[in-house]
Amino acid sequence: MAVRIVRLGSPRAKGEGTRIGTVRRPPRGVPKAEFASQDWYDVWFPTLAPSAEIVKQAQDAQTPAQWNAFVRKYKVEMAAPDASHALQLLATLSRHSDFSVGCYCEDESHCHRSVLRELLADKGAKLA
Repeated sequence: MAVRIVRLGSPRAKGEGTRIGTVRRPPRGVPKAEFASQDWYDVWFPTLAPSAEIVKQAQDAQTPAQWNAFVRKYKVEMAAPDASHALQLLATLSRHSDFSVGCYCEDESHCHRSVLRELLADKGAKLA
């Protein structure tokens, strides 16, 4: 049992389980009924997505200092009670079931899901 960190829209891995979209917006041009069948996500969970303000900051980051500023702000958002409780829930579930969380970004190292991986590990999640 474990949680995988994935790129939404990529082919599903065997045994990946339920795919959770931790994104601010649904995929453009895709009918809601096709989100799962097109490997986007089964459940939309924007609680763990960065706010619109800092998504823009992450997308514009071109230096390590700019990226680190985004990471700091995202971690502050994830320390809020609702997000913190959600992270703890997912960490606990990862020890009992298989599922995945993800975002659309091509490069995980320049995506909030890299920070999400770290936050889940800090909460004791079992990572695949």
